[in-house]
Amino acid sequence: MKKTTLAMSALALSLGLALSPLTATAAETASSAATAQQMPSLAPMLEKVMPSVVSINVEGSTTVNTPRMPRNFQQFFGDNSPFCQDGSPFQSSPFCQGGGAGDDSQGGGQQQKFMALGSGVIIDAAKGYVVTNNHVVDNASSIKVQLSDGRKFDAKVVGKDPRSDIALIQIQDPKNLTAIKIADSDALRVGDYTVAIGNPFGLGETVTSGIVSALGRSGLNAENYENFIQTDAAINRGNSGGALVNLNGELIGINTAILAPDGGNIGIGFAIPSNMVKNLTAQMVQYGQVKRGELGILGTELNSELAKAMKVDAQRGAFVSQVMPNSSAAKAGIKAGDVITSLNGKPISSFAALRAEVGSMPIGSKVTLGLLRDGKAVNVSLELQQSSQNQVDSSTIFSGIEGAEMSNKGADKGVVVNNVKANSPAARIGLKKGDVIMGANQQPVKNIAELRKILDSKPSVLALNIQRGDTSIYLLMQ
Repeated sequence: MKKTTLAMSALALSLGLALSPLTATAAETASSAATAQQMPSLAPMLEKVMPSVVSINVEGSTTVNTPRMPRNFQQFFGDNSPFCQDGSPFQSSPFCQGGGAGDDSQGGGQQQKFMALGSGVIIDAAKGYVVTNNHVVDNASSIKVQLSDGRKFDAKVVGKDPRSDIALIQIQDPKNLTAIKIADSDALRVGDYTVAIGNPFGLGETVTSGIVSALGRSGLNAENYENFIQTDAAINRGNSGGALVNLNGELIGINTAILAPDGGNIGIGFAIPSNMVKNLTAQMVQYGQVKRGELGILGTELNSELAKAMKVDAQRGAFVSQVMPNSSAAKAGIKAGDVITSLNGKPISSFAALRAEVGSMPIGSKVTLGLLRDGKAVNVSLELQQSSQNQVDSSTIFSGIEGAEMSNKGADKGVVVNNVKANSPAARIGLKKGDVIMGANQQPVKNIAELRKILDSKPSVLALNIQRGDTSIYLLMQ
């Protein structure tokens, strides 16, 4: 009996020693799992957002200027020159490749192929609309979109706006796409958390995080419409066109630029606010271009020195230095010396901010401006008139006429050619600055929308009816 008792005790001790480590390990695992669940993470949000962000691969060609042939060398490098015959070491020289003669340092230029990478964000799953930067798809002849699940699609340009650096492309035959939810960027505050998603250096989808460092940034390009969100979330080459989202996974901006003196990221990145993106892409869907309105004023930033000199009781706003005759501003009674402090009830901090806000609004938009005039608050209402800068890149209409900038002539009087790039397809078929397109393939053309509709069928032969001065001519492209 004693032996049996001792044996049972030994067995119990043996089982206890054997089970103790297992019990401790299980407890540690359970504790680790509970800790992991409690730790904050961006992963749940990103799982929902990542399918909306795409990688964009672009192929295209651009015109590269080539040196002209000095006149005193024409006799050596002419078409019949022995220096330009087969086997000559000079045969591949720009002088023997159509650089041309003249005293200018630059010639007509040659077409050079390129490849580019960027990012984009799906904003309409059913129609396949993807927003990106204009500089990502500019001069593109082929656009490929890759989703986070590896699927690849061809895409075409719907509309481009170089002045805001926004472009809208459309995935061909879209299936099972996920669109991102768009937030109100006007509600952003400095210090709000941000997450940047994109395809830097072609590595694939990459996520970085930071905060809103500043709002209403401008000055990167004086000719453009800028009202950037500044963030310290790392944005690098290839991130252009990618998403800047809040912690809810909602789009607050499109990543577009970085301040990089040495070419690398130093924590100063810029994104186009989502409200501006929303307004511009809506116009691209409707018109294929941005038909922005304008006030008809010139101005500058209001700083403390200017406020003191003009005896204005304000520190921020848009100072009106000139009002254009017959403009919307003139008709509403706005005067030089006025300070615009609000637009539709939203405070205006600078002239650049006012310009960007108005520049994202379509023609005919009704706005209310808050002014300071002689120390008194004044409100005026007006309707935005057509901007003199409304034009569209012809590549968004038809690749065969790429290289021309066009705009509606007005009052349904055709499509005017504002500019033609040298050696572009548009130049090669004979289009010239000042031409007015009145018809295409025996159908009348009153505006860009009608021209786009005719050319959407991608005709194998294109006959453009052109009004050039007092002469009506036809330009043919096969």
